[in-house]
This record gives sequence, structure tokens and C-alpha cells, in this order.
Amino acid sequence: MSEQSPRDLFARFQRNALAGRPGFDAEMLAPDVVVEQPFAPPANRRTEGRDNVVAMTRAGREALPVVFEGFSEVEIHETADPEVIIAEYRLTATVPRTGTRARGAFVVVLRAANGRIAHWREYQDTAAFAAALA
Repeated sequence: MSEQSPRDLFARFQRNALAGRPGFDAEMLAPDVVVEQPFAPPANRRTEGRDNVVAMTRAGREALPVVFEGFSEVEIHETADPEVIIAEYRLTATVPRTGTRARGAFVVVLRAANGRIAHWREYQDTAAFAAALA
């Protein structure tokens, strides 16, 4: 994998999600990556290490019965640190068994190091997707 910027890594995350794959793949993650989801259930708020993040992401994708359709209102904010971006977006998904569509807001703080994701902190509108899955 060639050196990738934080924007490149975020775009790869988007492509993976829209292709029905887990958002993260092992090649885009630093060995000591940390993923934080402050609004997730306590057991899932912090995951450390590439293997653990890949396993968590794979299990989460398999357990989530939705088809991601698109990212909209994507805003990428540069920071004083060239290895850090803040991405705001809305993600639209459909629950195939019911046809219910949902759209949730997300904010991600992404830190890259050596062309890989070193830290990902994600804030998401969990209520929007919980309502769609109910």
C-alpha cells in the first residue's frame, strides 16, 4: 500500500462501506490502531490493535442487517496537524427485510501515521439507526 493521506484513508473507508464490506481493512490500519466510539455500548467504546479492530468491524458488519447506500453532506475539515482530519457526513442505509430507510449523522476524527489509520474516534447518531432497526 502506498503512502495514503487521511483523506485517502477516509475515502477508502467510504468505498469499503458502500461495497458491503467492513469499513476498515487490515491494510489501512496501523498495527497499534485505536478506534473509539464514545456513544457505543460500554464494551465497544474502545478497541485497540489492528487484529481486534478488524475482528470488531467484521462482526459489526455481519450483525448489521443494512445496505449502506450513500454518504451525503460530506465535509472534510483540515486541522493544524496534517495527519488529522475531521469528517462530518450523513450515511443513508436501507434495511432489506423491511425496506425501511434511515439516515444518520456522523463525525469522525481520523489520525493517520505512515499512511495508515492510527486513531479513529467516531460520534454517530445511534438513535436514527436504532429506530430503523426496531
